[in-house]
Amino acid sequence: MKHIQKALIGFFMSGLLILISACNGNQNKQYSNPDETGALKGTISISGAFALYPMTARWAEEFQKIHPDVRIDISAGGAGKGMTDALSGMVDLGMFSRGITDEEKAKGVWWIAVTQDAVLPTINSNSIFIENVKKQGFKKQDFIDIFINGKIKTWEKWASGVKTNDYAMNIYTRSDACGAAQMWAEYLGKSQEDLLGTGIFGDPGIAEAVKNDVKGIGFNNVIYAYDIKTRDKNPELEIIPIDLNENGQIDVDEQVYNKLDDIMVAVKNGKYPSPPARDLYFVAKGKPQNIVVIEFLKWIVTEGQKFVHEAGYVQISDEKLQYGLNDLEKQ
Repeated sequence: MKHIQKALIGFFMSGLLILISACNGNQNKQYSNPDETGALKGTISISGAFALYPMTARWAEEFQKIHPDVRIDISAGGAGKGMTDALSGMVDLGMFSRGITDEEKAKGVWWIAVTQDAVLPTINSNSIFIENVKKQGFKKQDFIDIFINGKIKTWEKWASGVKTNDYAMNIYTRSDACGAAQMWAEYLGKSQEDLLGTGIFGDPGIAEAVKNDVKGIGFNNVIYAYDIKTRDKNPELEIIPIDLNENGQIDVDEQVYNKLDDIMVAVKNGKYPSPPARDLYFVAKGKPQNIVVIEFLKWIVTEGQKFVHEAGYVQISDEKLQYGLNDLEKQ
């Protein structure tokens, strides 16, 4: 009887080992996705920052031309959502548009820098104060007095020569946890929670709010302030020039906003301040293990960089790109 019991136990354990081995084999196959022909095959899920969404969409389009069996699902919802979704494992990658905090590092976040852009202050291009704004610009303290301490509530400072009694200024900020608002606030020495104004969801939302309000003032990522096809500023939006030397006027070397390519050069060479210029990242809960995700990221920091300028972004340094590639190639 004991011999029979031992035989049955042995048979059961052998079957269990085969089952475990089969399960592990399926799991490994899930993460090593080339099919029998060697073609890359699988799905990548991405969510997060509006700032990185257009660039990610372009990268996905180009990558899928090379690997048609790879499906890439992308949704924008703000950098905060990207980080939350990535850390919870809801998505493979989160699009992220501000620096990584110590708290996020403690939660096991992994990140890779992939491109660069900037946040720009915006005004309605049909504002009756537009010419004075473009000539005088705004000093950093002006933005602090508008968005942080509420000392400036009208356009009166920029109304010289304009015959009107209606100087009201309507301030717009972001309602969603996002990199754009955080970086704009950091430029002003504060955090997103300190920004005053009517909260609007998303980069496209705040752009539309300012477009539809001749008394409005807000801020946008570069890609939403310009038209990617014409490389001109978006219709009905004007960029508020920053008076960097604070001499009360916008000098020739401070006029970096006329075309998309002009502001890109200013960001790249550091003429536009950082913050609100910043690196953009993909984040994940630990280093990705899915080979499809890894190959996508490796392609982005190598071949994918040739699409960055055309898409309206700024290429990060070769050192940062190489650092990211080395990290991805580590075993």
